[in-house]
Amino acid sequence: MNGTYDAIVVGARCAGSPTAMLLAQTGYRVLLVDKARFPSNMPLSTHVVQAPALARLQRWGLLDQVVASGCPPLETYDFDFGPFVIKGPPKPLNGIGHAYAPRRFVLDDILVKAAVAAGAELRDGFHVDELLRDEGRVVGIEGHARRGGPVRERARVVIGADGMNSLVARAVQAPKYNAKPLLQGAIFSYWSGVQARSFEVHVGDRRVAFAIPTNDGLTLVASAWPASELPAARQNIEASYLSTMREVSLDLYERTLAGRREEGFIVGATANYFRKPYGPGWALAGDAGYLKDPVTASGITDGFRDAELLSDALDAGFSGRQDLETALAAFEARRNEQSAAMYEFTTQLATQEPPPPEMQQLLGAVSRSAEASSAFLGVIAQTVPVQEFFAPANVERVMAAAPSAPDV
Repeated sequence: MNGTYDAIVVGARCAGSPTAMLLAQTGYRVLLVDKARFPSNMPLSTHVVQAPALARLQRWGLLDQVVASGCPPLETYDFDFGPFVIKGPPKPLNGIGHAYAPRRFVLDDILVKAAVAAGAELRDGFHVDELLRDEGRVVGIEGHARRGGPVRERARVVIGADGMNSLVARAVQAPKYNAKPLLQGAIFSYWSGVQARSFEVHVGDRRVAFAIPTNDGLTLVASAWPASELPAARQNIEASYLSTMREVSLDLYERTLAGRREEGFIVGATANYFRKPYGPGWALAGDAGYLKDPVTASGITDGFRDAELLSDALDAGFSGRQDLETALAAFEARRNEQSAAMYEFTTQLATQEPPPPEMQQLLGAVSRSAEASSAFLGVIAQTVPVQEFFAPANVERVMAAAPSAPDV
C-alpha cells in the first residue's frame, strides 16, 4: 500500500496499538510499525492492568481475550509496611475493582491484532531509522525490514509510542519537564510453584519486594533498592535478589524458594519525566511522553488512557472540528491534569524513604479500617484519585473513624 497515511504509529504495544486501533476505527488510514515481531515479550514490565484499563479493554471489546488467557484476577492488594499491613480489595470504579497481570506476549498480541482488525496496516519486524522532515515539520519515516532496503512512508502525523527509549522523542528533541532522577532499581524473575497472595508489596528499610501472579501458573517476584545501590547489586544478582527479599519479607522469601525459577533475571531502573507530547507533525503517547517508576504498576493503565486522549485530539484536528495544534495542546493539558498527583505519589513511594510520623499515623489508621484500606488501595489501583484520598478532610475522617491501635 503506497501513499500518505493520516498517522504512522511507531511502537505497537500498550499505547501504540490502541492509538492505531482507535484512529482506524474512526476511519483514518494508519500505519503501525514495530521493530519486534508479534507475539513478542517485553522484558521490563509489571504487567498489571488496573481497573480503569480493564474498563477500557471492556469498552474496546478485548477484555474477554485477556480473561481467557488464563492469568488470574488480582482481586486483593496486600501492602506490608512492616508495623502494619494494608490489604483487601481496592475500591471499585464503575463496578471494577480487580486487576489482571497478563504477560506482555499475551496482552500486546491481543492489542496488535485488534489494531489490524480495525483496519490499521501492521509492519512488525520493521526498524525506523529516521524521521522525514519538510521545512522543520515531521512528514514521515524512513526505515527497513530485517532483510529489506530503505523504505519511506509519509503521514500527516508520526506518533512515537516507542517507550522510554523513544527514537521519535529523541529525534524531535521533545523537551522534558518535571523530571526526577532514577529513584529505584529492581531485579526480578518468574517462578512457578509460588503461593502468591494476589498483588503483594513488602516495604522494608530502603528495600522493597513484591510478587504478582501472571500467566501459566507463574509469579513475577522482584526485589528493589535505591537506584544508587543497583550497580553493587549487579555484582552478584541472584545473591542480592534473594538476600534483599529475605530481609524485607521472610515469608515471601520462603514461598519463593519453595517454587522454581523458570526464567533468567531482569535488571532495570526507570526514569521519571513528562515530555512535551506534540510538535509540528509529531506526537508522543505512553512511556515515550510520560514515564514514572513502576512501584505503583500503572504504566499500562496510563498508556491506554493516552491512547484515548491522543486519538480523540487527532480526530478533532484531522476532521477540522478544531485546529490540530490546539487539540494537541488540550491533549497535553488533560494528560498532565490526570497524571500530576499520581506522579508525585509514585515518585515519593519510589524514594524508599521512611514516611514521616504523620504519614505513619495515617497509614496505621488506614490498616485498622476495611473502608479506609479499600480507598487507599484504590489509590494504587487508580480507582480513587490521590488528591481525594489525601485531602485534609478525608485524612481527618480516616483518623477519627479508625479503631485505636492495639496496646503493645
